[in-house]
Amino acid sequence: MSRRKAKSGKLSVFKGREARLNRAIFHTLALKGPQTIYDIHKEVKHQKGTRQMRYASINKRVRNLEEQGYLSKVGTRKTKAGSRALIYELDAKGYLAILINSLDLNKFLGLVDETTASTILGDILAATS
Repeated sequence: MSRRKAKSGKLSVFKGREARLNRAIFHTLALKGPQTIYDIHKEVKHQKGTRQMRYASINKRVRNLEEQGYLSKVGTRKTKAGSRALIYELDAKGYLAILINSLDLNKFLGLVDETTASTILGDILAATS
């Protein structure tokens, strides 16, 4: 009988080549609140490991994260150049992804009692069916 490769506990949004940039965008929006792509770019460039990140890369990542449901458009703002810029914020799915990524599941399961565990299990099963 062949052995199957176990699935990793990491979320797909924090895997691969775009993981560092996704994490930086999530971090910026979680701490600073809703922002335009230009504002996100300015903040991300100040973080370690993303100093050379181009505006086009961040623009593409933000739009992709919006398509996946992690970010949403909440309005527009007039820029200094006179055009309108979209403002993005983290959705509940984005905040949940940050929380799940930062959890130590073994420690979490050690702290959860039986009723809370059954409630969480029921919610997960209801969401997946």
